[in-house]
Amino acid sequence: MSKESKSSSALVMKFGGTSVGSPKAIEHIIEIARKCRQEWSRIVIVTSAMAGVTNLLVESAERAIVGDEVFISKAEIELQNKHYSIVEKLVPSSAERAQLKQEIKHLSMEFANLCRAISILGEATPRALDAVVSLGERLSVRLLAGILKSAGFPAQFVETTNIVVTDDCFQAAHPNLEETAKNVQNILIPMLMLKQIPVLTGFIGATKEGITTTLGRGGGDYSAAIIGAALPADEVWIWTDVSGVMTADPRIVEDARTIPELNYREMAELSYFGAKVLHPKAVRPVVEVGIPVRICNTFKPEDEGTRVTKNNEAAPKIKNGARGIVKAVTAIQDQRLITVEGRGMLGVPGVAARTFGAVAATGTSVPLITQASSEQSISFSVPNESAEAVLDSLHIAFATELARRDIDRVWATDEVAIITAVGNGLQHTPGVAGQIFSALGSADVNILAIAQGSSKVAISLIVTAKDTEKAIHTLHQFITG
Repeated sequence: MSKESKSSSALVMKFGGTSVGSPKAIEHIIEIARKCRQEWSRIVIVTSAMAGVTNLLVESAERAIVGDEVFISKAEIELQNKHYSIVEKLVPSSAERAQLKQEIKHLSMEFANLCRAISILGEATPRALDAVVSLGERLSVRLLAGILKSAGFPAQFVETTNIVVTDDCFQAAHPNLEETAKNVQNILIPMLMLKQIPVLTGFIGATKEGITTTLGRGGGDYSAAIIGAALPADEVWIWTDVSGVMTADPRIVEDARTIPELNYREMAELSYFGAKVLHPKAVRPVVEVGIPVRICNTFKPEDEGTRVTKNNEAAPKIKNGARGIVKAVTAIQDQRLITVEGRGMLGVPGVAARTFGAVAATGTSVPLITQASSEQSISFSVPNESAEAVLDSLHIAFATELARRDIDRVWATDEVAIITAVGNGLQHTPGVAGQIFSALGSADVNILAIAQGSSKVAISLIVTAKDTEKAIHTLHQFITG
């Protein structure tokens, strides 16, 4: 991951929860920062909350609603001790330790006060939840900046409530990139010119009025991308506990390997269909302006990881014996396939709209949709636990049509899985879909439904739950030849 040092080179590094979750992990960060300091003239660090802290904060807010004072008190102590233990091990100066502990104690007390306010009200608004959950990053940023400073780095923590401007859609706020860019130029650039290392909170921002918000799933990575685009940075590195995006889930496929390079569309498809390493929205701000993202392993920094770029449109080259057409295979398990079918649906407008309106009324997300060309059936997958509620909603929505047999039935399969093959080569290679289906057929895997997205870099298949692992292994063999 080396790079020739340039006077204007800028690197944004984001460290996830496991990367700041223990003294050993933070020692890795110190070494990574030391190496990068030699190779990059300007470094910005973005940090997540310590592993497990966000879950603790969310649960505390939920317990506060029902007035569980005992849990809140225990959580306050746990929050303090979790951060104190790392300060004790990694900050040798007694004065610096005392200062950090005081800051941690102050934020822990703020957490308890917020929870008690929620307890009195008996409810937690999205705004209140954001105030509670943001404390994880606010604690982590002080901890990491303090440890880096103690290790000799010119580090200074910055809360992104002062930088990332968002709307007031609490828990899933949308950033105002123009206003955020102004704050980056006014706050971060002067720090970088003084050779400081800003250490920023990921995941959080604030409205124009200064009210704390959070950016939702993938918010820490999203923060890094927003800052990277605003600087602008030369690269953004996401440090986590895996060596990039894998060709398959290594828990299922032992010989799964890291994918060296993906384009944005491939990354988006992989993330949507089960690869949780990087949320697609998290990289959009930088990828769209041509800044590459690299996914790295904090615990194996020598690994190259996966590089995500905007384009890479050419057909992939065959490498190390791999066919090079498909780059990865993913699975979403615990699904059921629901079908609305009937001869009376033919040519009738609005059936699909009513179908998915009924699904939406249950608050259920639909990861895959397929429709017969005859227009006599619509099939889609939903999570297993939502299937019965969706079926009930559909039966209510189409009660009249079912009664007069315009719709013959609404039904669901047993448990299934969505298997998705992803690769830019899918749009360049004639007959590849046939090869995939032939390989699965030879392995006696029955395909219940097929869908291909408009991106043309992914093919999704529905298979029975019992065929899931067999399908994954078969397609992974197809990848590796």
